[in-house]
Amino acid sequence: MCALDCGFDNPIFAAIELDYSDADQDPSGDAAAAAQKHLTYYELDLGLNHVLRKWSDPVDNGANLLIPVPGSGDGPGGVLLCAENFLIYRHQGHEEVRAVLPRREDLSGDRGVLIVSYASHKKKAYSFFLLQSEYGDIYKATLTYEGETVSELKVKYFDTLPPCISLAVLKTGFLFAASETGNHALYQFVGTGEDEDDVESSSATLVQTEDGYTPVFFTPRPLRNLVLVDEMPSLMPLIDMKVANLLDEEIPQIYALTGRGPRSALAVLRPGLAVSELAVSPLPGAPTAVFTLRAHPGDEQDGYIVVSFTNATLVFEIGEEVKETSQSGFLATVATIHTQLLEDGSILQVHAGGLRHIRTDRRINEWRAPGRRSITKAATNSRQVIIALQGGELIYFEMDHMGQLLELAKRDMDGDVSCLDIAPVLQGQLRCKFLAVGGYDSTVRMLSLEDGTQLRPVATQAVNSVPESLLMLHGQAAEEPGSGDAGLFLHVGLANGVLQRTEVDRITGKLSDTRQRFLGTRAPRLTAVYIRGGRSLLALSSRPWLGYADMGKWQFMPLSYEALDHAASFASEQCPEGFVAVVKNTLRILAVDSIGETFNQSISRLRYTPRRLLIHPDHKTLIVAESDYQAVPIADNPELQKRLVDESGGSLAGPEFSAELAAELDQYGAPVGAPGQWASCVRLVDPSELSTKAVLELDGSEGITSMALVRFEGPGVPETSLLLAVGTAEQMTYFPTSCTAGYIRLYKILDRGQRLELLHKTQLEGIPGALAAFKGKLLAGVGPVLRLYELGKKKLLRKCEYRQLPQHVAQLQTLGSRIYVGDVQESIHYFRYNKKDNKLYSFADDVHPRYITAMTLLDYDTVAAGDKFGNFFVLRLPAGVSAQVEEDPTGGKLAAQMGKLGGAPYKLDNTTQFHVGDTITTLSRAVMQPGGNEVLLYGTIMGGIGAFFPFQAKEDKDFFMHLEMHLRQEHPPLSGRDHLAFRSAYFPVREVVDGDLCSQFPALPLAKQQAVAQELDRTPGEVLKKLEDMRNKIL
Repeated sequence: MCALDCGFDNPIFAAIELDYSDADQDPSGDAAAAAQKHLTYYELDLGLNHVLRKWSDPVDNGANLLIPVPGSGDGPGGVLLCAENFLIYRHQGHEEVRAVLPRREDLSGDRGVLIVSYASHKKKAYSFFLLQSEYGDIYKATLTYEGETVSELKVKYFDTLPPCISLAVLKTGFLFAASETGNHALYQFVGTGEDEDDVESSSATLVQTEDGYTPVFFTPRPLRNLVLVDEMPSLMPLIDMKVANLLDEEIPQIYALTGRGPRSALAVLRPGLAVSELAVSPLPGAPTAVFTLRAHPGDEQDGYIVVSFTNATLVFEIGEEVKETSQSGFLATVATIHTQLLEDGSILQVHAGGLRHIRTDRRINEWRAPGRRSITKAATNSRQVIIALQGGELIYFEMDHMGQLLELAKRDMDGDVSCLDIAPVLQGQLRCKFLAVGGYDSTVRMLSLEDGTQLRPVATQAVNSVPESLLMLHGQAAEEPGSGDAGLFLHVGLANGVLQRTEVDRITGKLSDTRQRFLGTRAPRLTAVYIRGGRSLLALSSRPWLGYADMGKWQFMPLSYEALDHAASFASEQCPEGFVAVVKNTLRILAVDSIGETFNQSISRLRYTPRRLLIHPDHKTLIVAESDYQAVPIADNPELQKRLVDESGGSLAGPEFSAELAAELDQYGAPVGAPGQWASCVRLVDPSELSTKAVLELDGSEGITSMALVRFEGPGVPETSLLLAVGTAEQMTYFPTSCTAGYIRLYKILDRGQRLELLHKTQLEGIPGALAAFKGKLLAGVGPVLRLYELGKKKLLRKCEYRQLPQHVAQLQTLGSRIYVGDVQESIHYFRYNKKDNKLYSFADDVHPRYITAMTLLDYDTVAAGDKFGNFFVLRLPAGVSAQVEEDPTGGKLAAQMGKLGGAPYKLDNTTQFHVGDTITTLSRAVMQPGGNEVLLYGTIMGGIGAFFPFQAKEDKDFFMHLEMHLRQEHPPLSGRDHLAFRSAYFPVREVVDGDLCSQFPALPLAKQQAVAQELDRTPGEVLKKLEDMRNKIL
């Protein structure tokens, strides 16, 4: 359906219709085969407020898409009707204008060409349509018309992109392609498809023969009219996911299988921002601090890098290259505590013995520390200098109009000072009003710097550990001229690894609204850096963290990089916003990529669509199963084999190891095989380098359906390491699902995860939908049969089986003596294995039919699962029933005989229910930060990753439930759909609070925020703090 361009006339809608009334009454199916599609116009009469059926005409039965054509003076109006192999112009009272769609030369004759997405470019003088086929080929369609009469329809091959679900042409000359799988892309037009050598089809040259219309052929080529500008990362579709810390980092990594066909990948996701390493230089020793300075006030780039050691200071000048200089005026024989470029262009060096003021004319003024006391800490901005001496005495300096630093005040703090900080001087002001001082008595004090009240305390805050570092930041709006009401925030890095953020009243200096976050095992060292033009926070703990303002919100994210010892902001022509850091005895220049992303990812290309992912617990190796339907294996593709040669002349294992071949397959797609043909492989991947250690292509037309690691036990079974069991189906087809034979292949994993060796292959009568290890045996779901296997010398030996499952086993989990089975249509079933009788007994099942797609165990009685309709739910066996089953002396035999109507004797309780809105493909329990709580991560077919967080206290549950209730009323969805109805789409939502809705609280107008907070007996700041604390518990 689409809306026509009618100008100011009554709106008209066009639709492709198919009348099913006769097909519903005909069981033979002949009427359905003979049904005819129609193109119908409907007019909305604005005067009568009534819809009229205006026009209807039979069209090609392969019609699948309508594209409106500009009208009302901008074009002839009507629609372009996309059908299989054809593009047709249709309009009321106008004869049909048909053009054939060009097709690839290597496309078999039984496969048609369908248009799946389009974009229109409309201008009065020149309009065209970009159409994309299911193979990714883009065609440019143009109409030749006079008035409202179309004389010719031309379709020309334009370029080839990965298949998209939507295309959008921007007025600025860009094309956005929302990819069906993999990353979305932004392209720039560098041509309009006017090249004469491109293949073109026209309605004027359409030739009809006895066999139909003569096709037009073309060969795909590299991009000519478009050039790739940028990509937007996408995990769609996310097929499987595991969470594990295989690299011994501080936080676990998320290993995800994404994509389809040659665009598939194994992605490693780390919470935080990606960091690019621009330069690394060795240093003569381990520095104690690093600073950067602009050469002149107003410069956009830094002029010097100052590196301080225990007894020396090195100064590097930044030009075309970074080189050491001795002309800076710095005292090189002492350690530098602090440096600052002052307002008049002079430079200040603070060292233990005093202050060194380097004037613009290279004259040097020295200020010596009194007596034998030395300077321990210092804080400066462009006009003010504060130093702390041994014993806790503070001395305050301020620059006068002559450029001299004048000593204005002193104060004894009754104890050594652990840290100092002062905010920058805002535009239009003479000084910063407040000084923050941290002491070893676990306090933070705010001192006034106003005239007449210098160094007078205005606020004191007790903290739960010694403050090691301080940093004051203005709200980003405060740094813009004329906006003086933005907040001032004090950040405190404590010795116990906690960062504390407190709001400072800009008038009185009072401290309020304190928020805390644990950063790591090391006391955070705070440094100011610049992100998106605003002064931001870099915190160096056991891993670095970056705090910055993003779209009006304060974001605090870890950096995916090793721990940094010292850092300072850095700006140059090549790196406008980065930082220079010290790691041990190396100096590094770093830049942050993709500000605003929650995860950063690194990927490893795969050959076919990934199906299953396992982690070998001993070797810490990733095992990936890949399969594609109608794919051509490498052994059957001699042309591809000829091109699998690396730069040195050696052979490559597959196209994913060649950047050139992988780019071609990305653009053009993989060759299409015969119906029922499968290509599969098993891959071993080293997670540290994301490098493939071994890849084994499966022989025959077998698709991988399941995979498990199992260690067999029992009499006569030699002690073996973990074996890899792979379930495959030969010539598997869908609708209906069938195969010629199923197999379970057993592989040895040799050379510490470097090689696979086939042990033997066991034939089955159905599809092995799920495999799992169970008490030294292999548990397999073969169609609707649950079967237990032992290891044999030449094949697996059938131990026992249960044949009364409803449809097809899709998921298997085991714990103790219980087996948890997820059926493809009939939800979860609980089984118990009786070793004495060698039988499997079903003792509990669900009362609702659910199409299970993912499942994980929460405890011995509880299972969390997702179905294909986007529902998440938790099923639990009642405690009394669980005890009764465990104490049953017959091992479940008696309970199994008590079932009614073919069902299990006991039913599972549905304790939790929530509609996610997207098919859940994987569920994993994980702890995402050191000392954090366990959460339930889920991945969806559309590439989304979410988390369910279990409430630890009833107070939190009540708070968020009431907040959700108020937001349903005060902040309804833009589309107008009731939020409660959406989250209860299939079953009523139960015991789950929608965190996405609660996180919309900051988007409410201030008056509504205050009203909602008042209903909750809290202030808006307390509500925001509660939301932030909840997010921090997850990531």
